[in-house]
Amino acid sequence: MKKIFLVLFLISFSINNAQELTWHTDMNKASELSIKEKKPMLLFFTGSDWCGWCIRLQKEVLKTSEFGKWAKENVILVELDFPRRTVQDATIKAQNNQLQSMFQVRGYPTVWFVTPNKSDEGKMNLNGLGSTGYVAGGPEKWLAVADGIVSKKK
Repeated sequence: MKKIFLVLFLISFSINNAQELTWHTDMNKASELSIKEKKPMLLFFTGSDWCGWCIRLQKEVLKTSEFGKWAKENVILVELDFPRRTVQDATIKAQNNQLQSMFQVRGYPTVWFVTPNKSDEGKMNLNGLGSTGYVAGGPEKWLAVADGIVSKKK
């Protein structure tokens, strides 16, 4: 019986590690990486500790293996969190508020797809490709919407 639990634990651990994605919180670093890898950014505006629809989107889509595979191939992930109970670094909070205002985010979850480019003066500009939110139907339905938006870059 102990062997069965050990095997199940190891399988679970390896599956979770295989799906490990990097969610950036620093827009400057994410923008540089996006330019370097020639991939658009997925900006996930969320209320991680209070927004029910955000938590549902995470569970049904963003934490699935289908999304993980798609994300690694197609986008640089950026989480822009607006928590109510979790303490947040002041710099990150200011950055997230500025981006929320810039993209006129009025509700959560909101997902924007953007491409950054650097001007000759070194200023970073973000070009919006489109946005979405929660889409019912699991990863297949959500990824179909995301693919439609990301394909605008190509």
